[in-house]
Amino acid sequence: MTQRIEEDSVVWLTQDGFDQLKSELEHLKGPARAEITQRISEARDEGDLKENGGYHAAKDEQGKIEARIRQLEDMLRRARVGETPKAGAKIGPGMKVSIKFAGDDDVETFLLGSRELLALDSSVDIDVYSPQSPLGSAILGKKKGDKATYEAPNGKDVTVEIVAAEPFTG
Repeated sequence: MTQRIEEDSVVWLTQDGFDQLKSELEHLKGPARAEITQRISEARDEGDLKENGGYHAAKDEQGKIEARIRQLEDMLRRARVGETPKAGAKIGPGMKVSIKFAGDDDVETFLLGSRELLALDSSVDIDVYSPQSPLGSAILGKKKGDKATYEAPNGKDVTVEIVAAEPFTG
């Protein structure tokens, strides 16, 4: 029986993003786990665990590593890998999109895809919209200069113009 991935829980990743997350997982499950186990063992050998700061710090770090491993395994299980978009391509996951709302000259730029792409580089500061969101699904397949309309949570129709769309490079 094949497990069906619910569309809302899909993690959209480029091949590069998928490879980076997989590499991080392999590192955490291998060398990082071995190193933290060694540090715990060495701290345990120092004696009284109640007052052993090194032991408690290593155990805390071990908990963080194990939590990240579970998070990565879950993301990779739910991942849908797509082609890295080409410049000038139709809008799809993995693209940085700039839009203007009808009647407004302000430009809003965001990543259409998954927050997990940003987890690879914490220095990137950009909003993320899911392709399944009302805005995301309205602009899928559009190009620069196109307009799209979607229903906002308040029930009103919102129209946006696509000002720019390019592959997200971080």
